[in-house]
Amino acid sequence: MKKITLFVLIFLFFCLGCSAQSSIEEKNNPAGTAEKQDPNVWDFGKVKENQILKHAFVLKNDSAKPLKIKEVNTSCGCTASEAKKSDLLPGESTLIEVSFDSKGYSGETKQFIYVHTDSLENPIIRFIIKADVAK
Repeated sequence: MKKITLFVLIFLFFCLGCSAQSSIEEKNNPAGTAEKQDPNVWDFGKVKENQILKHAFVLKNDSAKPLKIKEVNTSCGCTASEAKKSDLLPGESTLIEVSFDSKGYSGETKQFIYVHTDSLENPIIRFIIKADVAK
């Protein structure tokens, strides 16, 4: 009987220790142990001023209807963007190519790309690019 009680106590001790460790990890990383990255956000990280940075986002038509991209625009003239394809059948994807000219920027910057579609559920899809520009 003593062996069973000792075993149960040791088992509970280890379970409580594991539970406490999980709580600490969740506080340090609320999204879970594997950091999740938003596919609509791209961070170039630290870059030097006067660089032209490029990235291509993937836009997939997850609906059951064809999707038409009507227009792509950006939050400033330093960022240019275009869709490689404007008509997407259900399940099809296209690239949204983005370039950002870091000339005249310093420190953390964030620019937005807006993809206007004919979808009633999601008429504007927003992508974000970030950079920490050093002079």
